[in-house]
Amino acid sequence: MSEIKIFLKQGREKSVRNRHPWIFSGAIARVEGQPGDGAVVTVYDYKENFLARGIYNRQSQIQVRVFTWQWDEQITLDFWRRRLGRAVMGRQALAQSTDSNAYRLVHSEADGLSGLIVDRYGDWLVVQFLSLAVDKHRVDILQSLTELLAPRGIYERSDGEGRGKEGLPTQTGLIQGEMPPENLEILEHGLRFGVDVKAGHKTGFYLDQRDNRYKALPYLAQAEVLNVFAYTGGFSVYAAQAQAKHIVNVDTSAPMLQAAQQNMQLNGFADQSVEYVTADAFDLLRLYQQSGRQFDVVILDPPKFAYNKQQVEKATRGYKDINMQAMRLLKPGGYLLTFSCSGMVSADLFQKVVFGASVDAAREVQIIERLTQSSDHPILLTCPESDYLKGLVLRIVN
Repeated sequence: MSEIKIFLKQGREKSVRNRHPWIFSGAIARVEGQPGDGAVVTVYDYKENFLARGIYNRQSQIQVRVFTWQWDEQITLDFWRRRLGRAVMGRQALAQSTDSNAYRLVHSEADGLSGLIVDRYGDWLVVQFLSLAVDKHRVDILQSLTELLAPRGIYERSDGEGRGKEGLPTQTGLIQGEMPPENLEILEHGLRFGVDVKAGHKTGFYLDQRDNRYKALPYLAQAEVLNVFAYTGGFSVYAAQAQAKHIVNVDTSAPMLQAAQQNMQLNGFADQSVEYVTADAFDLLRLYQQSGRQFDVVILDPPKFAYNKQQVEKATRGYKDINMQAMRLLKPGGYLLTFSCSGMVSADLFQKVVFGASVDAAREVQIIERLTQSSDHPILLTCPESDYLKGLVLRIVN
């Protein structure tokens, strides 16, 4: 098969030389050959110097996803096996852990596998093929995962936002092996959680908050805790472990709060003082403020507010409002653990928004810790987009 060549416009090669894995349509000067979507292509600069090799997709704004910068490396079954093996080896410490058995095995661009997510939940793998590039090579990828890990089953959750942008339909269901249980039990830092890998958010659980839930323990001890956007109560189970005085779980979904209650029971915390409130967070925090209710700790872990650049301004207004309301509910000396998972909102912008919230709340606030995604969600220096989860531990001075 003859080589298909992509030539970039003059001045548009810098990001590729700097090993960023995305090439947008506007950077391409011409295509030599007739590549179909999913074809392997070789990328050259305007002087016809080799730059990289990747996979082509005319239906996406990211028209080439780069997978290798080595001239002699071809994208074959052996390539996928090596690349996946590298990602698995990078999680060896987690694989050997006796108190946790759920973590991310492949984190897309950060592991050199643009558009591929693989999460481990005990003996099962949950995969997301979010780009055409990896979807076209799913057979080789699944074969490699089976050889490397011999999972009990592999379940697909290719229903993320990226599929539509790639011209791909949603695809979910069992790929091979045994169907995972309806409520698959996992272990995290010695605590037990039930996970719905078929219908839960993301692949079933917020694995990217694993390290942060553990780091929260000292702040939660003997505290009155308000867990906003609680989902299935991850932070609340840790609060119970820390012997919090009282915990309030808030979520718009009653089934999620029922799952949170089950997670409490699973860990022997059924007798803990806990409330489960099905409500809109923005409305409820205002009601609590009007009634004079206060807390020692408030946790804000909202869903993504900005999916694109056009939504950033609206997202920042949302973040400012919810953080201002939370600050007004905290006792002097209390703690706010606040997060943003919107990749479009930088850490610097998020801090500025939280600063604005503190001014409007008329509270003096200190940053005690900066938090990020857990270690199994590595950040690739050449791809800042892989750095998406921002967190701050704030102390309300007065």
